[in-house]
Amino acid sequence: MMNDLEALLAQSDETVEAILEAGFDADLELEIEHHLVSTDFSKLEKAAVELVKLGYHVEDAEEFQLDDGKPCFYFAAITECLPDQQTLAEQTREICKVADACQVEYDGWGTFLGDEEEE
Repeated sequence: MMNDLEALLAQSDETVEAILEAGFDADLELEIEHHLVSTDFSKLEKAAVELVKLGYHVEDAEEFQLDDGKPCFYFAAITECLPDQQTLAEQTREICKVADACQVEYDGWGTFLGDEEEE
């Protein structure tokens, strides 16, 4: 499985632009959740171990059902950083490399911009 790095980088840049256009302070760090997915739990677990070695906080994997009823697993690798295109592009490249090596899907990153009281 090879992830589409160019598409992931474009998505990352667009997300950063949208965050800044929405008026978010570029000098405040965001909690970034990088999402990885696989139908093979052992491959996903291997990716989690590699990301912990790189300094990411990895949440416990969750299970969900695909449309065909097969089980699938996902987790978020979490870090904090400024909403900076270069920094997030570096993280995207790093995580994509791990995902490719472990044969799992990297589904990009996201963040929560609302008030903490809304969580």
